[in-house]
Amino acid sequence: MGMTITEKILARAAGRKQVSPGEVVFAKVDIALAHDVTSDLAIDIVEKDFGGRIWNPAKIIVLPDHGVPNKDIQVATLVKRLLDFAERKKIKNIYSVETGDYGVCHTMLAYRGFVRPGQVIVGADSHTCQHGSLGAFSTGIGSTELGNVWATGKLWFRVPETIKIEVNGELPREVMAKDLVLRVIGDLGVDGALYLAMEWTGSAIAALSIDERMTLTNMAIECGAKSGIIAPDQKTMDFVQARTKENFAPLYSDADANYARTLTYQAEDFVPLVAKPYLPSNVAPARDCQDVLIQQAYIGSCTGGKYEDFVAAAEVLKGQKKAPHVRLLIVPATTEIQRQIIQDGLYDIFMAAGGVLVSAGCNACLGYHGGVLAAGETAVSTTNRNFRGRMGHVDSRVYLASPRTAAKSAVAGHITA
Repeated sequence: MGMTITEKILARAAGRKQVSPGEVVFAKVDIALAHDVTSDLAIDIVEKDFGGRIWNPAKIIVLPDHGVPNKDIQVATLVKRLLDFAERKKIKNIYSVETGDYGVCHTMLAYRGFVRPGQVIVGADSHTCQHGSLGAFSTGIGSTELGNVWATGKLWFRVPETIKIEVNGELPREVMAKDLVLRVIGDLGVDGALYLAMEWTGSAIAALSIDERMTLTNMAIECGAKSGIIAPDQKTMDFVQARTKENFAPLYSDADANYARTLTYQAEDFVPLVAKPYLPSNVAPARDCQDVLIQQAYIGSCTGGKYEDFVAAAEVLKGQKKAPHVRLLIVPATTEIQRQIIQDGLYDIFMAAGGVLVSAGCNACLGYHGGVLAAGETAVSTTNRNFRGRMGHVDSRVYLASPRTAAKSAVAGHITA
């Protein structure tokens, strides 16, 4: 029996020729990322349980992003401790406000060349699965597990079964990757892919850019998946080789690999969607929600703050004005993307439309700062979660949408396709 790409990656990392779903393997980790919110306990584990030992400083990437620039004393303390720890352990790969090159950890990691096909990547953040867009096995872990990885470079994994999601055909122009993944989450439910690897394939997926692929794998966790992954192709190779000189060995699923389930879609059937409060699976066509007035349109996050997300939003907003009662927030995932939207004139389009540029980072995605909602307010957002209180007050509401739908809604003053 053949193996899936996920099974092959874990087999190689565990020094095995073959693994099967359900097996527990002890695998080598290639990259471990660390941000401000979840690193405190990991540092404790390293210092108290391993005597301060670090396995490989070159493979630990430090990227404070959730509460930066420091939003309060608590975050300032967490960031300081993480940066002090990195300095003591001679960790060189630091991307922070202090370095001037910073942003959301998941986007930074890929754009800075640390993600390569065939790797095993972990981080104490559930959206670490974004890196599967480049053909890596990448997953979120707990802070205690992260501490163990920092010290040993290894971690146990239960080999997941894989669900194949095949999308063929040509997507309508108004449809983006966010609409694809919302449809699948709506079909599966928030636990419909529990501990599965979600493997995206088909001609419509091959036609997507790397930025759009990141959206698909980022939200695997929203239906309970262990990881999301897309087999590397020439687009992947071009993206990775432009950012690193390190060697890598891509892997691919065998033709006779076994899948737990296969979902098949025709691209032409997709329409712009939103996820209504308070679950990412509460999906409906955007055109059916036009009676929902909004107070905020938020375009940003690891899911929706990539360069091509802003290109799509700018196409809608060019020559338009946001509705007077709407806050239009533009939140680049990284400072590199921020510079690019300024250099390419997208910034001018957003400002002319009445938008506000917010510093790169997670910001209001998790209700921290930079666009927090008050009681009774409604936002249409390109972020990845709309749980109660996710972006602010527990009595606020978040509708998840693509950048294109969020931009159109900002102009209309209500959700619209």
